[in-house]
Amino acid sequence: MQPLSNPTLRLYIGAALISLSPVWVKLVDVSATASAFWRLAIGGVVIAAFLVVTRKRPELSLRIWFVLVFAALFLAADLWFYHRSIQFIGPGLATLLANFQVFVLAAAGFVMLREPPSARQLIAIPLALFGLALIVGVDWNELPADYRRGIVFGFGAAVTYAGYLLAMRRSRRDSTNRVPSREIAIVSLVGAAMLGMATMAEGGSLAIGDPADIGWLVCYGVLSHGCGMLFITSSLPHVTTTQAGIALLLQPTLSFVWDVVFFARPMSLAEVAGAVIALFAIYLGSRARSDQAQGAR
Repeated sequence: MQPLSNPTLRLYIGAALISLSPVWVKLVDVSATASAFWRLAIGGVVIAAFLVVTRKRPELSLRIWFVLVFAALFLAADLWFYHRSIQFIGPGLATLLANFQVFVLAAAGFVMLREPPSARQLIAIPLALFGLALIVGVDWNELPADYRRGIVFGFGAAVTYAGYLLAMRRSRRDSTNRVPSREIAIVSLVGAAMLGMATMAEGGSLAIGDPADIGWLVCYGVLSHGCGMLFITSSLPHVTTTQAGIALLLQPTLSFVWDVVFFARPMSLAEVAGAVIALFAIYLGSRARSDQAQGAR
């Protein structure tokens, strides 16, 4: 058996690749919106090329295309928030906050779909908030203004990413395709167009002056978005809920590790304990929903 034919291995490889996303954002010297554009543009082209090589056509109804445009809008907003959060509070904490989307989804499920939260989710929410308090402190007013802004952007990423997942879930309701590679390619390219327009509206530029930045952005788009998403989505129909939940947990955990290793993030004992508690809470909150592995960033 070829190693990559193992769906569990593909799932974890995909989570590891996506965990590098905030590292590329931190390394490049372009605006937050421009780096988000290049992620989706390059990654979308990679996935589209995969569809062409495998001779898979979109074949989606007009209604599904309409839903996917909304999904792209949410994904573009998510990356707009997420990249700014990375700039202000670093890759590790920004990714941890963005993964609070599992709790936003639980609330949306209760309000919109009349799906009551599970016992695990009811335990996970206060645990996550307690872990976050250990990381950032309990006195909001003592935090620097940019740090507070980064936390707000992180929660904004969580809310908008939950919106993206709900839209993707709706687009998949009547789909006969087990792997949503067509949908992800469309959302990526449409989202890139939206972020390109946002960059222009902000008075920014999509130009990349430094060859090193070109390399980092290619790694971001090809490895983290294109390959990472393909590995994860191709494995989802073949893995258990527990495996999917562990993969979701692996991504923010590794992002914290990369933050410490590559950017020398200082970590006190209380912060380490808070990160562990928050990550465990995210795992608990995600176990009831096997499709949350698609939420890996």
